[in-house]
Amino acid sequence: MHGGDAELPHDDAEPVHLPIEDSLDLHSFRPADIPSVVEEYLVQAQSRGFEEVRLIHGRGIGVQRRIVQSLLGGHRLVVGFADAPQERGGLGATLVRLRPRR
Repeated sequence: MHGGDAELPHDDAEPVHLPIEDSLDLHSFRPADIPSVVEEYLVQAQSRGFEEVRLIHGRGIGVQRRIVQSLLGGHRLVVGFADAPQERGGLGATLVRLRPRR
């Protein structure tokens, strides 16, 4: 598994440092921060050689899922995405295939 830390944007003066792994749980982020968090995570994950990552947004009523998947549609680093299989989170997570880094 690849790793490393990345600074993810937020409103406080100090950046948030998160390890870059093959999944990111978005539950701890404010909905307004999700677009910038997902963008930075995808950039960092691709730069570390990940070909597939999992974004965990939760099931709820599907609002976060729609936000995440709308960000992924047409994204320059994304080859494709789909709801995770049941054993990897089902409708509460999205699997993302990333373009290989150059």
